[in-house]
Amino acid sequence: MENLGRLTPATALVLEALLSADSVWGLHIIRSSGKKPGTIYPILDRLENAGWVVSEWDMTQARRGPRRRYYRLLAEARPLAQKYVKAQREKLTPITRPSPVTAEARWLPA
Repeated sequence: MENLGRLTPATALVLEALLSADSVWGLHIIRSSGKKPGTIYPILDRLENAGWVVSEWDMTQARRGPRRRYYRLLAEARPLAQKYVKAQREKLTPITRPSPVTAEARWLPA
């Protein structure tokens, strides 16, 4: 498992989504973060290349539509991911403006 180097707010949002469940669908991370796919998927690739995340394609034939790719944070990466998310939250100020994606609070730089 490699060090990620810099931590952006978007990376913290991805890590937070990965910490929230055993396996997360890529589009779910996009929707919950409010970020664009061009932001989220490169972060997921970087996390996978660094050995923090593994991914697998959904092989369910019964579901219609395109295949889904699920991402899972490895157990050994969890403590460091929690530390990164906490550090990012300490740098940011919460606001309660509703997002067009969800009504949860978003985090913006102070």
